Amino acid sequence: MNQRNYQRELDRIIQKQGSKKPRVLLHSCCGPCSSAVLEYLTQYFDVTLLWYNPNLYPQAEFERRFRTQVELVEKMGLTEQVSILAEPWKHEDYDRRVKGLEDEPEGGRRCTECFRLRLLECARLAKHYGFDYFCTTLTLSRHKDAQRINALGEELGRAAGVRWLPSDFKKQGREMRSTELAEQYGLYRQLYCGCEYSLHRRETHGQEDAAE
Repeated sequence: MNQRNYQRELDRIIQKQGSKKPRVLLHSCCGPCSSAVLEYLTQYFDVTLLWYNPNLYPQAEFERRFRTQVELVEKMGLTEQVSILAEPWKHEDYDRRVKGLEDEPEGGRRCTECFRLRLLECARLAKHYGFDYFCTTLTLSRHKDAQRINALGEELGRAAGVRWLPSDFKKQGREMRSTELAEQYGLYRQLYCGCEYSLHRRETHGQEDAAE
């Protein structure tokens, strides 16, 4: 089965827009990943960032990544243009969602449920606050399955009654651009995906996971 080209689908949505920018609630997994996405999306959308990442562990890491997110928005000069809707550390949300999947391999069902948890909250809030679309920065990384993430977004959007904005943000060189922007602004770049399972793998096997 041919895979869908989500970047092409997003291009078509942008081409059909009028002069008024639609409002999108963009779930951000971290500052570095959101950099190139913000640079791109703010040209065509009225963007609000959602910071909801209960998967992050420990709490000090959660707080450090959030500070980096705020720092990025400031350094990009977007404080008047992009607001941040931030939720506190709710690691119990993540623990409940992945219960029974603790031994899953990286990239397996545990990760799918992690994506689902965060996209579910993004869809809920997008509907509640009347956004035109919701989406996530997660598709920026080549280590994240854009097909899986978009399928989840579409499913949850239908259930919540809000439109999912298709994306494959790694396209058109944006993954590399995010690295350039992170270096340009001196951002903290994490060395593991975010959860305690990826942290444990890095500590025991010396493997660095993709930034989340």
